[in-house]
Amino acid sequence: MQVAAYARVPATRQAQAQGIEQQLDRLRAAAAERGWDLEDQHVYRDDGYSGARIGRPGLDRLRDHAALAELDLVLVTAPDRLARNYVHQVLLIDELAGRGYQVEFPGRPMSADPHDQLLLQIRGAVAEYERTLIAERMRRGRQARLRAGTLLPWTTAPFGYRLDPDRPRQASAVRTDPAEAALVAQMFEWYLEPQGTIYRLARRLTDLGVPAPRGGPRWNTASVRGILRNPAYAGRALTNRTQVAPARQRKSAMLPAGPGVSHAPRPEQDWIAVPVPPVISEQTFAQVQAKLDTNQQTASRNTRHEYLLRALISCGACRLTCGVRQTPAGYRYYQCRGRTDPLRVAQGQRCIARYIPAGQLDELVWADLCALVTDPAQVARALDRAQSGAWLPQELHARQTAIGQALGQLERQQQRLLDAYLAEIIALAEFQRKRDELDRRRAALAAQQRQLDAAAAQRLELQAVADGIEAFCQAIRAGLATTTFEQLRQLAELLIDRVIVTDGQVEIRYVLPTSPSGPHRPFCQLRKDHLYFPSGDRDGYQLRQRDRARAPA
Repeated sequence: MQVAAYARVPATRQAQAQGIEQQLDRLRAAAAERGWDLEDQHVYRDDGYSGARIGRPGLDRLRDHAALAELDLVLVTAPDRLARNYVHQVLLIDELAGRGYQVEFPGRPMSADPHDQLLLQIRGAVAEYERTLIAERMRRGRQARLRAGTLLPWTTAPFGYRLDPDRPRQASAVRTDPAEAALVAQMFEWYLEPQGTIYRLARRLTDLGVPAPRGGPRWNTASVRGILRNPAYAGRALTNRTQVAPARQRKSAMLPAGPGVSHAPRPEQDWIAVPVPPVISEQTFAQVQAKLDTNQQTASRNTRHEYLLRALISCGACRLTCGVRQTPAGYRYYQCRGRTDPLRVAQGQRCIARYIPAGQLDELVWADLCALVTDPAQVARALDRAQSGAWLPQELHARQTAIGQALGQLERQQQRLLDAYLAEIIALAEFQRKRDELDRRRAALAAQQRQLDAAAAQRLELQAVADGIEAFCQAIRAGLATTTFEQLRQLAELLIDRVIVTDGQVEIRYVLPTSPSGPHRPFCQLRKDHLYFPSGDRDGYQLRQRDRARAPA
């Protein structure tokens, strides 16, 4: 019999204290007591891995070898060593049992008896409760130490600071690096100069050959902004400043949004400040923050000229947002940000997409938008295409009627079958066989009826959506000819989710408001595209996509 052993400890210090060796000794002794052969190659261990995670190297190797039919039995000291989450415990035990392997706990042997299975479930729930309790106690203890100023909120020190290798989280042991701290102070002074900007500061550091915080040769504007915004350089390492909240905007319209959560700021009274050695004065830090806020509010952001689709264009080649620019000769273009980004250029990833004439693209998209608003039948056709295999109302009604008649006929057949059995015309075995057959047919017809009812309800809902879109289009249709540019811009932001330009092809993704509350800007208008990479099949909220050739420049 091929026997495997699995052991786990959650922390490295527990592994160093021979906690995992004690588990393995118990497992080896249990295998030897039963006369089983436990080879070293079938001993799986996870040192310093939490039981809340199902992805562990040792556990993965155990599952892989079990999939190859190399094992017959798996020994684990206790269920909480296998997983701290009850759902994970059941998943792993069922997976191994489904492959013909048995999981045994030498301390408390478990059988298929219902009482043993109930005990296993209770122990799994208790293990999950213990983990939650331990995590809450650790969180409260960490908060208390942070408020007392004895624990650093950092796991990695910011640029300009050094941690004590023996006491990496102790606040009193942190110190500044003289060379890096001097550079940080110089960066704050350079930014306060009259023409100082984040981009110029990053370019200046790169031209001087100063290594970036991670050792690279080129400074990124995000790195510079992070240093200028970090209050630790004024002597206050802040933590507990944010909390998890639903995401309200996207980082990129062409990339997945991930889990759809973000971080929202907490009230300032909830912040925790841990004192650290300052690099600059509080006054200098406050001046830099004021200039950062002012520059952000007063930056032109290419708004000196009228661009209808500003911030709505994406490059189909590299999936980055397109900015706007105007040449000295007066020509206005949309250009991919990947063409001029210094970091991408330095990495050899410069985008080679062509410049997009702004005037021609604005005219093309606006004409298409007007055609959509003035002809709501296009929206209705797009909605019909979104519902693959849409049925006509009379067909739905006919199928529902036919299924209803079939169900009534089955009811009559069952009644006649029962009468024949009571009259002793057929035997009990024949009666049961025919009744089971009728029950299966009735279940199949009932399932079809539920599907048709759901389709009918969905079609009614789709019709309500189409009516709402028609009402919205009718409300804005009358004022299209007299709108100002600012109103045109607001309408484009409301109705256009993204315009994707790939060489000579333009793809317009519209989002029309359908809710009774009226138009608003939701977080994810094309939810499928934000959770997954775009594909050729567009459905759901994407009402229409068009590929049109861009007019020649």
